[in-house]
Amino acid sequence: MTVSEREKSFGRILLLIIISLYLLATLFDPASAGQALMKSLSVLKNIAPVLLIVLFLMTLLSAYIQPQKIFHYLGRKSGLKGWGIALGGGVLSHGPDYLWYPILSDLRARGVNEGLIVAFFYARSVKVPWLPMMASYFGIAFTVILTFYILLAAVIQGKIAEKIIPPQSTI
Repeated sequence: MTVSEREKSFGRILLLIIISLYLLATLFDPASAGQALMKSLSVLKNIAPVLLIVLFLMTLLSAYIQPQKIFHYLGRKSGLKGWGIALGGGVLSHGPDYLWYPILSDLRARGVNEGLIVAFFYARSVKVPWLPMMASYFGIAFTVILTFYILLAAVIQGKIAEKIIPPQSTI
């Protein structure tokens, strides 16, 4: 079974479980189940625009970026440039982590180094818009040193991940 088939199968099973749980909840407490369903639809309504943007970005990624280029810049032998891209991308990225999951999963399936993905997520803890406020409360030296150590830890975590996470096969 390929990665894509496993993902589809998992998605279908998860959907069936959720539907079953809603039906079960409806049997025991219809009012609460209705409230839960309305809350879920409200959340879906709020995140739908972001999901559409992610879908659009994934489509662009699939259409215009060749796997060989991705592997060259972010693959196992990407070197310092790959680490720089992962760290810079993590620092500059915004929004909740879960919105990055589909994009990074797709990149991982195309052969992106797992360590770089881990470093990207770790580097997201540096929040550029908050750096001036942090510097005003703690001082510039503290802010620079903390930021440096966060990025250093991102690389260390990424290197550890390279050692313990088996690489995924490329599409």
